[in-house]
Amino acid sequence: MNDQNLILLKDIHKSFMEGNVNRSVLRGLDFSLFRGQFGAVIGRSGSGKSTLLNLISGIDYPDSGEIHINGANLNEMNELERTLFRRKKVGFVFQFFNLLPTLTVLENVLLPLEINGTPPAKAKQQALPILEAVGLVDRAETFPDRLSGGEQQRVAIARALVNNPELVLADEPTGNLDRATGQQILNLLDTLTRQAGKSLILVTHSITSTAVADFVYRLEGGVLVDA
Repeated sequence: MNDQNLILLKDIHKSFMEGNVNRSVLRGLDFSLFRGQFGAVIGRSGSGKSTLLNLISGIDYPDSGEIHINGANLNEMNELERTLFRRKKVGFVFQFFNLLPTLTVLENVLLPLEINGTPPAKAKQQALPILEAVGLVDRAETFPDRLSGGEQQRVAIARALVNNPELVLADEPTGNLDRATGQQILNLLDTLTRQAGKSLILVTHSITSTAVADFVYRLEGGVLVDA
C-alpha cells in the first residue's frame, strides 16, 4: 500500500439477494484515495454508490476483495473493531440530515463526542469552533425544525467533522436541497475538509455536484470508470 493512500480497495465484489435472484452490484471494483483528496463517484439510483460507502465505512462486508483504510485491513476486523473505527475515523453526511429533533443544534453536533466518551467541557470546546466554521454558532441553542434545509445540512457537516475524522463520506448531501444551496454546501464541505487535511468521498447522481472534486468516477456495471 502506498504511504499516501488512505483508502485502497482491490477487486471488490458484492451481491444481494432480491427474492430468489442473486443481484451482483459490485464486480471487481478497484478504488484508491490519497490523504487530503476529494474524490467523487456518480451513478444512477441503484448502481451501488451507497453500497460502496457502506463497505468503505465497515458497515457491510464485501463478498470478496480487500479493503484497506490507513493501512488496516477492514476484512480482518471484528464487529467491535469496525464500530470503533467508524466512531473515531469516519464522519458521515447524508441526503436526509438525520438530526434529532428533540436536541438543539449544539447537542446534535456533540453526539459523536458523547458517544466516544469525550468529557462535556472538552466536547463543547471542540464543537463551538466547528459551528463557527459552518456559520451557525449563533444558532447553537436552536432546534432543527427552526432551521432551513441548508442550515440543517450545515449542522450535519459540523457533526461529521467534530470528532476530527480522517475520512468524510457524503452520500447525496445536496439531494434534498435546491441547486444554489446545494452548491454552497459542496463548497463548504470542500473548504472545511481541505483546510483540516481530511479526505472526502462524495457519491451523487449529478455530475454538476462534482465540480470541486479532484477526480470523478462513474459507477457503471459494478466497476468504476472515468466520468
